[in-house]
Amino acid sequence: MESKQLIQIRRDLHQIPELGFQEEKTQRYLLDFIGKLPHDYLEVETWRTGIFVKVRGKNPKKTIGYRTDIDGLPLQEETNLEFKSVHEGRMHACGHDFHMTIALSALEALANDPAEDHVLFLFQPAEEGPGGAEPMLESAPMKKWKPDIIFALHIAPELPVGTVSSRAGLLFANTSELFIDLLGKGGHAAYPHLTKDMVVAASSLVSQLQQVVARRVDPLDSAVITVGKITGGTVQNIISEHARLEGTIRTMSPNAMEEVKQEIEKIIKGLEISNDCKVTIDYGANYYQVNNDEILVRRFSHIAEQLDFNYVEASPAMTGEDFGYMLKEMPGFMFWLGVNSEAGLHNAKLSPDENALQVGSSIVISSLKQL
Repeated sequence: MESKQLIQIRRDLHQIPELGFQEEKTQRYLLDFIGKLPHDYLEVETWRTGIFVKVRGKNPKKTIGYRTDIDGLPLQEETNLEFKSVHEGRMHACGHDFHMTIALSALEALANDPAEDHVLFLFQPAEEGPGGAEPMLESAPMKKWKPDIIFALHIAPELPVGTVSSRAGLLFANTSELFIDLLGKGGHAAYPHLTKDMVVAASSLVSQLQQVVARRVDPLDSAVITVGKITGGTVQNIISEHARLEGTIRTMSPNAMEEVKQEIEKIIKGLEISNDCKVTIDYGANYYQVNNDEILVRRFSHIAEQLDFNYVEASPAMTGEDFGYMLKEMPGFMFWLGVNSEAGLHNAKLSPDENALQVGSSIVISSLKQL
């Protein structure tokens, strides 16, 4: 696919970001594009707002899966681009417009010239939340066409165009959202003894949560608990009967995630007794670690070198990606694609270099034919 067409597709998709399992316009755009391709080798099935496309191979011995995510973020765009989001409070601030464009380019190439092996394209909804990979794995098309290996990419704003990066083993962490609600008894600020102050309880809880990693997680393992938002109270002279903490947990192993959650729940039980209140926990969306297959990563690095792209070894990150659930079920890998943006991921000013579209397209097509 020519660069001009790649850029146009990316800009079309950039304008219509939609949240998880609401990607109706996005799905329609993708299906319209797919519908115009030669269908001699294609089989297409939809699942919720996602799409499966199988490209039959010329001499198949296995099925190679390629996954792209299709949802946007609840963020107001601040780029001032001519093609910025037309959906108020929605933006492709994690590069899924890039991801989809590269997948469509690869699909077009294989529809016209299939690989030796079968290839399954997965256009997955809800990566940003509530999580589309796990339920997609249980879908009928996935059970029918389940790949033997699978891979995916993610844009990397900090890397220059022409650079790709990955590593064998752990690439992304286990992640869990964290929502804690505290319910006590409100009242007048002059009569604190008649109340159960949830602002005080929430403040104490934040401090106690920071001790979980420092004193409960193996120093040779890694974990992070971040409380990013606290709400409670109405005005300055009323003691609050409700407070809410919102945060995230990140760990480098599934065991550490379970240990952290167990410790949080112990703290909560103690807090309920000491503050005479009711506390509820919601772990929201949980993502499994992205653990890359060593052999496939090595093959991928050789493909990058063949194309004269710069391959660099990645470091493990506390980033979350629900692609990890797919790698839990089958061998594969994820790689970073350099897009050279001053603003980073989930930033309202993210503006990836569109020259990276051709790089991503080339390496995905080559990988689908050589892995």
